[in-house]
Amino acid sequence: MKEITLGFAMCGSFCTFDRALEQMRRLAAAGYRLLPVMSQNACSTDTRFGRAADFVWEAEDICGRKVIHTIAAAEPLGPKRMVDALVIAPCTGNTLGKLANGITDTPVTMAAKSCLRIGLPVVLNIATNDALAASAPNIGRLLNTRNIYFVPFRQDDPEKKPYSLVSDFESLPAAVEEALAGRQLQPVLL
Repeated sequence: MKEITLGFAMCGSFCTFDRALEQMRRLAAAGYRLLPVMSQNACSTDTRFGRAADFVWEAEDICGRKVIHTIAAAEPLGPKRMVDALVIAPCTGNTLGKLANGITDTPVTMAAKSCLRIGLPVVLNIATNDALAASAPNIGRLLNTRNIYFVPFRQDDPEKKPYSLVSDFESLPAAVEEALAGRQLQPVLL
């Protein structure tokens, strides 16, 4: 079997970092080589969910590589075939909007653009409180974009956060396998 390298990019949905890192561990244990990428906010913002330096250390420990955290370092991922696919987990509403509108101003959006420009799959594991509001048009546009795949998602708390959606982190490895085969894991809506 060909050794597959995945870019694993993290954006600032800090409350989901533990789940994202758990999936990073699962992918590494399954034999994928991983290249960590973090947005500026993800790699530098301390929150009530943890210290940025600790999350960076953990990602580097799991992947055995330094985190890519600049636009310049993320640019060659696709053209130099440094990865076979890119996972963005968590993918925030902000990043969804940038991807849907061609804005490339973070290491994560540059990594995605770099992969998409040569036809590599990009797997989005969304986590956003405005998915059924301001981010809804962006999700719709990306669902119809070639080489973009979604980890199946659902409302995470319909009573207290009726506009919020989060992907099923446990489905991330299966979504990656399907994306590498050019297919969207179904059902998308859980």
